[in-house]
Amino acid sequence: MDLRPSLAVIAVAASSTGLAGCAPAQLHRFQQTLRARDSATAALTEWCRAEGIAPQGEIRALVDRAAFEEPDGETRALLGLAPGQRVGFRHVRLACDGVVLSEAKNWYVPDALTPEMNRILETTDAPFGKVVAGLGFHRERLSESAGGWPGCPKDTVLSHRGLLRRADGTAISLVIECYTKANFKKG
Repeated sequence: MDLRPSLAVIAVAASSTGLAGCAPAQLHRFQQTLRARDSATAALTEWCRAEGIAPQGEIRALVDRAAFEEPDGETRALLGLAPGQRVGFRHVRLACDGVVLSEAKNWYVPDALTPEMNRILETTDAPFGKVVAGLGFHRERLSESAGGWPGCPKDTVLSHRGLLRRADGTAISLVIECYTKANFKKG
């Protein structure tokens, strides 16, 4: 399936999602930045610096430690989870110098990560992509949409759903990402 919308589709999306201050070309560049990276953290770091949202461009995961959502059957199947196998969950807002650029839900397979990676994910605000970078993961893009899906913040301009796999093909994470209008506001 081709997930690359034309500039005309992006222009309609920009107007229908209330992005009055965002040119279709800027939205297209943002989408290209996201597609060029397997890690949302890496893509947002690059975007944050390039767009002048914050000089350092350091991405931090603001983790809601109280949040937990059981994965549905489709998510369990995509992750290759056996019945009763433990699943991790993180609900985060990825922020660049305090500016929230995305909100994400991440179901992950603790058994597919190292004990140290699991400890970091459970106890720090380190972004998932940085924590698991040593696994050489790649992203399988499952779907994307202009605007937000149910559960996304009101100011969502793009929504992505992806499956992250280790270099050996083992699924490690299913993510739903909601990218906000803040990506188009310079600091």
